[in-house]
Amino acid sequence: MQIRVGYELIYDCPQPTPMILMLNVHHSRAGDIVVADKMTTEPVVPVTSYHDSFGNWCSRIVAPAGRTRISSTAIVNDNGQPDPVFPSARQHMVQDLPDDTLVFLLGSRYCETDLLSETAWQLFNDTPLGWPRVQAICDFVHNHITFDYARARATRTAWEAFNERTGVCRDFAHLALTLCRAMNIPARYCTGYLGDIGVPPPHGPMDFAGWFEAYLDGAWHTFDPRNNVPRIGRILMARGRDATDVPISNTFGPNTLVGFQVFTGVMTTAASTP
Repeated sequence: MQIRVGYELIYDCPQPTPMILMLNVHHSRAGDIVVADKMTTEPVVPVTSYHDSFGNWCSRIVAPAGRTRISSTAIVNDNGQPDPVFPSARQHMVQDLPDDTLVFLLGSRYCETDLLSETAWQLFNDTPLGWPRVQAICDFVHNHITFDYARARATRTAWEAFNERTGVCRDFAHLALTLCRAMNIPARYCTGYLGDIGVPPPHGPMDFAGWFEAYLDGAWHTFDPRNNVPRIGRILMARGRDATDVPISNTFGPNTLVGFQVFTGVMTTAASTP
């Protein structure tokens, strides 16, 4: 199948404001891109790009004073299959982990492993190692937190989500990956597009989604404690230690986000490359 994705962000800035934007489809899906997600701005401003330390594609602009519209549309090929499940995937001993996974065992801005370590061992010490343990963590988080857009907070940490028992997809992901790290399982935060393909209505308002990946049996695997079922059409944008590393925008000056729209859906007819 082919999936059309895109966004429109409108910022109002009282003065010229530098921005770093992380809005492109991840390079791991480059071979699936039919129509590239080229960023456009109104008014037109120079855009420069670079890869960050996690391999994410970042764009830099200076938004002028007044309103700036930032938008893009892409078409991506997808196999139409749900997230793969590997129940027998084994857990590695820490001493056997690859060097580049070790950073994803450590605490980070939104993931306080020190505060949740004792709780994690109390809850999950008796669960089977590997995939079943990660799934047990996802089951716990899915049932422990109530999804509530109205109570979203950009500063909420995993520890706070655990105690407040409310949040949005990023809070589910932060808590689950923090518990994984506390159990010596490398886990990294992911953000991207996730539509309602294969999900019966009613559907909620579209937004960018947050989930996580755990390192098991020599590979990274997708887990989604917010939905807690394999989903179709997940399109990665960025990965990092937590949401600090993968914000859709970092703005360096006063601004107001006055317009925000995200869309994703299956193309009804095959698209050709323009």
